Amino acid sequence: MESVNIVIIGGGIVGFSIAAELSKNNSGVYVFEKNRNFGQETSSHNSGVIHSGIYYPPGSLKAILSKKGNAAIYDICEKYRIPYKKLGKLIVATDEFGLAELEKLKRNGEKNGILDLRMLNGDQIRSMEPNITAERAIFSPSTGIIEPDDLLNYFRGMATLNGATLVTDTRVTEILDRADGYELSGLSSGQKFTVKAKTVINSAGLFSDDIAAMAGIDIDTMVYRLHFCKGDYFRLPDPPMVKSLVYPIPSGPGLGIHLTPDMSGSIRLGPNAYYVDRLDYALKSSASEFRDDVSKFMPSIAKMELQDDSSGIRPKLQGPGDGFRDFVIRHEKDLGLQGFINLIGIESPGLTASPAIGEYVAEIYENEIKG
Repeated sequence: MESVNIVIIGGGIVGFSIAAELSKNNSGVYVFEKNRNFGQETSSHNSGVIHSGIYYPPGSLKAILSKKGNAAIYDICEKYRIPYKKLGKLIVATDEFGLAELEKLKRNGEKNGILDLRMLNGDQIRSMEPNITAERAIFSPSTGIIEPDDLLNYFRGMATLNGATLVTDTRVTEILDRADGYELSGLSSGQKFTVKAKTVINSAGLFSDDIAAMAGIDIDTMVYRLHFCKGDYFRLPDPPMVKSLVYPIPSGPGLGIHLTPDMSGSIRLGPNAYYVDRLDYALKSSASEFRDDVSKFMPSIAKMELQDDSSGIRPKLQGPGDGFRDFVIRHEKDLGLQGFINLIGIESPGLTASPAIGEYVAEIYENEIKG
C-alpha cells in the first residue's frame, strides 16, 4: 500500500489553493478529484465576483477570509498578470425598507474593516449608472470580477510547481481511521486503489458532507448536512447597460438577482436562489421572473429579450428558512480524528476567500498536525 503525507479530496479552486499553500513547505501533497476535469462543479458555475466582505457577520470566517482574500486576489492578479476588472459594486435601495437595510449593511461592512464604502444619492447613482434608478446606494469600490478558470489555473500551477501531485478521475469511497493516519480506498480511472495518508483534507465542495460521513462523523449531530441551492443566470443583450456590478438589498438564501459584467464585457443577470434535491444544471427559471425583479432598479429591462445563460449549485449549510451559517473549516481532533480537516459549506464568498482559506488551512496543519 502506497503511503503519502497529505491527501486533499477535491480539485476545485479551494482545494488547489490549499495544495498550493501546503506544498510550499511539505512534500507528498496529493489532490484527488473525482471528475475527469478539475473545477467542474462549484468552481466553474459561479459569477467570478471578487467580493469585499460587506455582507457577513463580523468575526465570522466568511467576513474575515473574504476581506483577506479580496486583497490577496488583486495582488496575485497584478503579480502574475492575470486579467481582472475592479469595477466596483452598487447595492441599491428603492424603498423605505431598503434605505434602512442599506444603513445596516454599511455599518456591518465597516465593522468588517471595509472602510472605503460610500453612500450615494439618486443623482450620484444616475451619474455613475444612467440606466439604474434608486433612492440611494452603497458603492463598494473594492468589488471586482475575475475569470474563475484563471484563478483555478493559477493555484493549480503553483501547486504543481511546488511538487504537489494532482490527479483526476479518482473517487474516494472509503476512509478508515488508522493509528498512524487514514486508509483511503476508491476508484482511479476505473481501477481500485488504496492509499495511506497521514493527513486528509476534505475540500469536496458539494459532497463534502458525504466525505465527512465516510470518515465516521455524524453529520446530522454536527449539523454538517449540505443543502443544494441552485441559481440560474440569463444574459442581457448588447450593448452593455451598466459598467459596475449592481445588486439589490440581499434577501432569502442568496444576494438577490443582480447585474454582473463578465470579463468579455457582456452582462449576466442572476443568480436567483432556490433549493433542489439533486444536481441538475438545466436552466429552469423564467426570464419574466428575472425581468420583474430587476425592473425595480433598472426599468428599461422590461422591454429586453433575455438570453439563456447557465446555472450553478451552491453547497449551503443553511437550509430553507435557516439563519446565517458560516464556513466550517475545522481540524476534527475533538471528534477523535487527528489529522482530518473538514471544509464544509464553502459557498459564496468561497472564490474570493480562496487564497485566505489556503493560508488558514496551512496554519491549522502547521500548528496542530505537523508537529
